Amino acid sequence: MYKIIVPKATFKELEKIDSENQKLIYSKIKDLEKGIFTSDKTLKGKHKGKFIKRVGDYRIVYLKENDILVITLIRIAHRKEVY
Repeated sequence: MYKIIVPKATFKELEKIDSENQKLIYSKIKDLEKGIFTSDKTLKGKHKGKFIKRVGDYRIVYLKENDILVITLIRIAHRKEVY
């Protein structure tokens, strides 16, 4: 079981998303909490070390710290503006 940290700025981004997509995003966050990382991709370049989880047209960018089982959500945004 992982601990999920959601910074205030990330939570505000999530609040701006419509309720249907919010539900999908929350379910994917629950998957992260349970340690389900299937089909997540590692980012490259300036975002090296971060991961991305696809949720429809939205992306969850997160940082996984294996030693202490903490996942910090970096950004939740539409795929056109997330990178």
